[in-house]
Amino acid sequence: MSLIRRSNVFDPFSVDLWDPFQGFPLGSGSGSSLFPSFVGTNSEMAAFAGARIDWKETPEAHVFKADVPGLKKEEVKVEVEDSNVLQISGERNKEQEEKTDTWHRVERSSGRFLRRFRLPDNAKTEQISASMENGVLTVTVPKEVVKKPDVKSIQISG
Repeated sequence: MSLIRRSNVFDPFSVDLWDPFQGFPLGSGSGSSLFPSFVGTNSEMAAFAGARIDWKETPEAHVFKADVPGLKKEEVKVEVEDSNVLQISGERNKEQEEKTDTWHRVERSSGRFLRRFRLPDNAKTEQISASMENGVLTVTVPKEVVKKPDVKSIQISG
C-alpha cells in the first residue's frame, strides 16, 4: 500500500505518500517482476504525487500553500478526515493527442496527487477556508485561542 502514515522526525504532524522504490530503475510502477507493483500505486500517481506544499504557523492560524499550476479550483479537493487530517488532492489530465501532432518533449507531470497532514489539537477544523490564485492554493486553518489559566494568589498566614 502506498499510503503510509509516518512521523517525520522534524515534522511530527506529517502524513505523506511514500513509495520506498520510487526512483529505482526496477521500482514499483515499472512492471518489474522483481518488485511487483503495490496496490494503489502507479507511475501517473508517482509523477505528480509530490505536489509542493508549504506549511507555516502564525499566531492565529496554520497556513498551507500548495503549488498547483494549471489547475482550476474545481480540479482540486480540500477535505478534513477523522476531524484532524487535512487532505489536499486533485488531478491534472494529460493533454489530448491528435494524430497530426508530433511530440518532441513531454516534461510536465500529469496524474493524481494527494497530500495529507495531521493537524495539531489547537486546529479549528470547522472554520477552515481555502482560496486559489495564480496557481497557488491557500488553505487557512484557524487556531484555538489558548486561554491562560486563571491564577489566584493565596495569602499565607502565620
